[in-house]
Amino acid sequence: MRHESDSDFPQRRMASVSELFISVDVETAGPHPSHHALLSIGACLALNPAQTFYVELQPDRPAAVPEALAISRLSLAELAERGQPPAEALAQFEAWIRARTPAGGRSVFAAFNAPFDWMFVADYFHRYLGHNPFGHNALDLKALYMGLTGTRWLETSYHHVAARYGCRQELMHHALSDAVDQAVLFRKMLEEARQRGWDWLPDQFVEVTHEP
Repeated sequence: MRHESDSDFPQRRMASVSELFISVDVETAGPHPSHHALLSIGACLALNPAQTFYVELQPDRPAAVPEALAISRLSLAELAERGQPPAEALAQFEAWIRARTPAGGRSVFAAFNAPFDWMFVADYFHRYLGHNPFGHNALDLKALYMGLTGTRWLETSYHHVAARYGCRQELMHHALSDAVDQAVLFRKMLEEARQRGWDWLPDQFVEVTHEP
C-alpha cells in the first residue's frame, strides 16, 4: 500500500480548494490606519472585473494629509454627509465577498502594492466586524511581477508594469477604477505565466462568472 507522503498532502489539499482572487483598491486620508480614515473601497473579481463593489465611508477620525485628499479628490466634509458608516460599509463588503466565494473556497485579496491597501482593509474589518473575511490571504501584484519576470524591485512601479503589457500607465486614484485596472494587469501577468509554462495556473486561479 502506498502511503501519502508529507510532500503529497499539501499539493492535494491545495488542488481541492477553489481560490477566488479579488482585486482591491482603497483611498484614504493618509498613510496609516491608526491616524487616518479609510475613505473608499473599490473591488472587482480579478478574472471577471465586470463584477464590482464600491463604497464610500464616513470618516471616523479627523486627521488628514492634504496631499492624500488632493490625489483622491475626496472631501472629509462631503463624505461625512454621504458616506456609509464604517461598520455598514465593511458589512456590505464582506457580504459581497462571501456571495461570490465558492462553497468551501478561499477569497484572496489582490492589489498592486498590497501592503498599503491590505493594512487599511484588515484594520477596518477587525475594528468594526471583529474578523477579516480574507483571513491572511493576500497577493501583492508587484511581488508576483517581480517573481514572474526576474526584474528588480525598482522596476515594479505601476508605470513600468503597465507599459510592459500595453495598459494605461496612470492610475485614476478612484478606488473602483484602480481595482479594475489592477485586474487587467493581473490577467496579463497570468497570460505571460501560462506562456512560460506555469501549467498549474488554470486550476489555481478560479473564475466565477455568475451573479448570486
